[in-house]
Amino acid sequence: MSKEATLYSPVIKDERGIVSVVFAKDHPGYDDPEYQRHRAGIAEAALRYVPGQPVPDVVYTEEEHATWRLVNAELAEKHRRHACREFLAGKERLALPDDRLPQLGEASAAINEATGFRFSPAAGLVEVRDFYGSLADRRFQATQYIRHFSMPRFSPEPDMIHEVVGHGSHLSAQRLADLYELFGKAVRRLRSKEAVGMVSSVFWFAMEYGLVREDGDIKACGASLLSSCAELERFQEADIRPLDVASMAGQGYLVEQYQPVLFCADSFAHMEEFLSTFLITVSDADPLATT
Repeated sequence: MSKEATLYSPVIKDERGIVSVVFAKDHPGYDDPEYQRHRAGIAEAALRYVPGQPVPDVVYTEEEHATWRLVNAELAEKHRRHACREFLAGKERLALPDDRLPQLGEASAAINEATGFRFSPAAGLVEVRDFYGSLADRRFQATQYIRHFSMPRFSPEPDMIHEVVGHGSHLSAQRLADLYELFGKAVRRLRSKEAVGMVSSVFWFAMEYGLVREDGDIKACGASLLSSCAELERFQEADIRPLDVASMAGQGYLVEQYQPVLFCADSFAHMEEFLSTFLITVSDADPLATT
């Protein structure tokens, strides 16, 4: 969850060391003090976490398990129609439970066995270099909270559904996991804000919202698309363009609504080659030299 990719409810710690989460007035949890306390407890545990330690479990409510069951079932049906093969293979390997919210630690163990990646908990917003740097170490910083039960099909910020269904399935597929590591290594060696921003934009349009052609059809590959019940039914209404680094970097992206512009590879192998070439050769001196 990078700062560039999403909006967050800020996590704050006051002078007494008390952790809280600040919700905007239009957030579905704004008038729910119990949800706010629950989110603050999850955030506090994440702030205490030290990489390499076991991921702390979260005691989820029955409402939260019900939200998972509802959304997971809807996504499963939409994935059969709209997801690319590489994502489906990773999802099958990850084998998330249908009847309850998984723990981040158990999802992490399955991912680690599949590709060597692992999850670690994040309280909220993660600074860009910190987020991508962890990918270079095959570690993905993920939230452990789930969206408010009053709006099960929408979340104003990335939650466990987005993290474990979307990114977890990616990270369980070797070819996708290797691309995440390349993104991390690229940002780790870059120094200029412009170059890092370009890499982050390409990540958004490829790993979060990317499309690929399979057998004449356009399939979803991005983690954000594949964790959104509504947008999966409407992504083909977007202005779909061929992969191009300059266009991706200049497009800008929206986090509050459906993406008006998406980018599509001719195949998964084409996307893999395109991203690998860009990430290996992108430089501070001339970020667009590969295009």
